[in-house]
Amino acid sequence: MTESSPQDIYSGTSQALEFPKISFRRMTQLVWKTWPFMRPMLKHIIVLLLVGFLQGIIFAGSLFVAGDIFTNKVLVGEKVQPFQAWAMGLDESYVKEEFEPGTEETDDHDDVESEEPRGLLATLVGLVGIEPVEEEKEDQAEETDADDEANKLTGEQRKVVRDRMIILLAFLSLLGGVMYGVVLPYYGRWVWHNVNQNLRVAMIERAEHLSLRYHSNTRVGDAIFRVYQDSGVIISLLEEGIIGPVSIIYSLVLGLVFIAFFDPLVALVCVLVLVPIVLLVYLFTPRIRRRSLVNRRSYSDLTSRLQESFSAIKVVKVNRAESRILDRFNTDSERALDAALALRLEMVFLGVLVAIVGGVAMLGLEFVMVKWVVEDRETFLGAMVVAFIGFTVWNLGAFNAANSRVEDTAEATRGLTRVWARLQDLFIALERAFFLLDLKPEVDDPENPREFPESIRKISWRNVHFAYTNQRILSGVNLTAEAGTVTAIVGQTGAGKSTLLSMLLRLYDPDEGRVLIEEEDLRDLRIDDIRHNTAIALQRNVLFAATVEENIRYSSVDASREDVEAAARVACADEFIRSLPNGYDTELGERGGKLSTGQRQRLSIARAVVRDTPILILDEPTASLDAATEHQVLANLAQWGRNKVVFIITHRLSTIRNADQIAFLEDGRIVEIGTHAKLLDREDGYYRKFVDAETVGKVAS
Repeated sequence: MTESSPQDIYSGTSQALEFPKISFRRMTQLVWKTWPFMRPMLKHIIVLLLVGFLQGIIFAGSLFVAGDIFTNKVLVGEKVQPFQAWAMGLDESYVKEEFEPGTEETDDHDDVESEEPRGLLATLVGLVGIEPVEEEKEDQAEETDADDEANKLTGEQRKVVRDRMIILLAFLSLLGGVMYGVVLPYYGRWVWHNVNQNLRVAMIERAEHLSLRYHSNTRVGDAIFRVYQDSGVIISLLEEGIIGPVSIIYSLVLGLVFIAFFDPLVALVCVLVLVPIVLLVYLFTPRIRRRSLVNRRSYSDLTSRLQESFSAIKVVKVNRAESRILDRFNTDSERALDAALALRLEMVFLGVLVAIVGGVAMLGLEFVMVKWVVEDRETFLGAMVVAFIGFTVWNLGAFNAANSRVEDTAEATRGLTRVWARLQDLFIALERAFFLLDLKPEVDDPENPREFPESIRKISWRNVHFAYTNQRILSGVNLTAEAGTVTAIVGQTGAGKSTLLSMLLRLYDPDEGRVLIEEEDLRDLRIDDIRHNTAIALQRNVLFAATVEENIRYSSVDASREDVEAAARVACADEFIRSLPNGYDTELGERGGKLSTGQRQRLSIARAVVRDTPILILDEPTASLDAATEHQVLANLAQWGRNKVVFIITHRLSTIRNADQIAFLEDGRIVEIGTHAKLLDREDGYYRKFVDAETVGKVAS
């Protein structure tokens, strides 16, 4: 089986089951490609990161210190450390004696100041190995008991410590709730959605600049899904792919550091547990990527089905096809639902396996730590941080604090696994979004564009060839049109008439040959200059939910009211416009639904005329007009375009016969060119047969 290219995979043209090979390097590249869209919000992103960093320290430290205060101070009655006293606003009577100002910290077994004679004598006696007399032992025991009592809180003090701790925690909880529950989430949403806005706008801008050849081969719903849905993952990427992992890894490392305070062995076991978890993630990653790609494609197809159904709603109703459309939508919807559930199932299955591995490890560590509590084992770094916390030995408080950090570490590991699984879907979506951004416009401005001709006397197609993918449309077309003339392009459906004139707007570029304005190749001119000097009225009359005047001025925002009314008179639209409730200020419905087809067509002609460009293209401009209105519109256009180059695509003989020249297209070639009378003189000519067929058809009807 032939392997599909990445372009086919992400464009949706390939139905192959292979998934894209997203390496860590490619993931890094995709993250880097988001930088231009994040850069405008950089200072806000930095603020969020710094706040998150401080949040982790404050939250972890507060729980650690609060656990020590509750278990060792409130329950046991030990005096507090200096930092704890400062945090709760307590005086020196609550602080352990060895930390009181003016005293020196001494060992628990040598707490008598060295300058005292009695302490010195006791030291010398100990050095020579003489046991102190019983009275001396009793004195030492009394002194030890006194020291212990001095380092104990009274019942009243324990209540004060308890109350102060509750007040402090309540204050921190309230502050944290406001900051992290209201302010920061809103601030974060504002930052991320601005980044998403930047990406969406860039995608629309690129889609608009792609040639019609691309859009002809792509479903509209797919582009909608890419711009609306796939682009939205940049928010998830920032939160879950950058901010999330950084926060989780930071919490994981911070938790391991706190665990190492108690015992490095516990921290080492937590690290070793990551080995089987990483192996599981490695095995599941390809499966998740495959499911993600199928899921994205399925929802893209569903969006396309929606777009096609609503855009053809009139045809659906006329042909009583509602049930068929509903069945097709239901099939696509079920396929999308199944794909989404399959993706989530893979993620859940991975999460369950990781939770089992982590749970087994936690049970083992809890057993070991409980054993250490029973043995009253010393903690690893407790003595080094005794000024801040009191966990110098394994006790109930130490077990609770260490076990909480182990649980936090396990949760962080599960969180990283969830993030990694989610990232596979995010990067598939980003590939689809950036696929659109990475497409190079087939039609683009030259590096050094030439100036557009000041006056246009002639337009030419010379040996022009063009094809959609593998379908040949134009083959060696040669045509010249001069200013002050009307050229009618005639031929059977699919002969290439619209494609030929689309090249004049550089909606397409020829595969071979050239399109010239005053001997200047269009590819040497700015696209904006070309389209600024060319107006077009399409057969499909696209109107917007706005006023009549705004619809006519759609592409000429600087046109005055007088210009709009003059263009409407040329298009024979002024009379019916003034009969509307508010005249030119009448609001039209969606797609001009309040107007008849003929009225919409005349507004489309007026929109082209108001631009007053030297080149005018009319695509079936009078197809929905009655004979009298058509005759008047064509006469007005002939008068208006005396110094312009006018092209008309039409099948109506009444429109064709008044043209200065007629070019007949057959199978992508101009097989005949001349006036109506001249071409009719050819008994076996293509145009003659075309006219005879049209005449017979009208008589038959």
